[in-house]
Amino acid sequence: MYYYRYENAEVSCCYKYLMFSYNIIFWLAGAAFIAAGFWAWSEKGVLLDLTQVTRLHGFDPVWLVLVVGGFTFTLGFAGCVGALRENICLLKFFSGVIGLIFFLELTAAVLAVVFQSQVRAWINEFFLQNIKAYRDDIDLQNLIDSLQTMNECCGAEKPDDWNLNVYFSCNDTHRSRERCGVPFSCCIADPAETVVNTQCGYDVRNKPPEWDSHIYTKGCIVALEDWLPKNLYTIAIVFVVISLLQMVGIYLARTLISDIEKVKLSY
Repeated sequence: MYYYRYENAEVSCCYKYLMFSYNIIFWLAGAAFIAAGFWAWSEKGVLLDLTQVTRLHGFDPVWLVLVVGGFTFTLGFAGCVGALRENICLLKFFSGVIGLIFFLELTAAVLAVVFQSQVRAWINEFFLQNIKAYRDDIDLQNLIDSLQTMNECCGAEKPDDWNLNVYFSCNDTHRSRERCGVPFSCCIADPAETVVNTQCGYDVRNKPPEWDSHIYTKGCIVALEDWLPKNLYTIAIVFVVISLLQMVGIYLARTLISDIEKVKLSY
């Protein structure tokens, strides 16, 4: 009987458990995102009436949380189980999806640079659509308020964009107390005030000359365009770090696949 010796014909425990540790974080994070998403929906009563999802005219941030959570959970599961069970199919799925994500990131970055005007128009339309749905969903409302407060902006291009919302419209046919106003997040904060004045934007668009002293007049699209050049290095560093993490994941998966295939050939 003849025996054939294969060099290093065993699965590296180091790579195996590195791969497991790398993915367990994403698996747990994905589970946390999913739990947070369903908790948010339960608080809003969506789980009791799923038709509420289709009635929202704007963007529901919970959808993003659930999609990211589901995707992260699936990838983490494939990586963890693939490493522990030495399953080539799961490891190939993991490395293939990570590689696809990396390619899509590069493609999106290139397209965003090449088609800047189209991207700007799309973001502007998206923001306006969500201004219309501002009062439809509490999570969307909080997201827009946070965006306007942090960037010291109001509306997509200008404060008058809030005329698109039925509550803030200057239309004479409705009697909303917020008529011809803006959300409180558009107001210039008074450092002396410790409590947020949620009524500070009432009737403010009826007094155009006084806008500058009461609310932010810069649109959020312009604020974003001002923010990007100032934080270009930060964005680049984040992109490089994410890319390196993806490359590490692909390397670990491909190395494990190679080791597993060698072990199978040795029998």
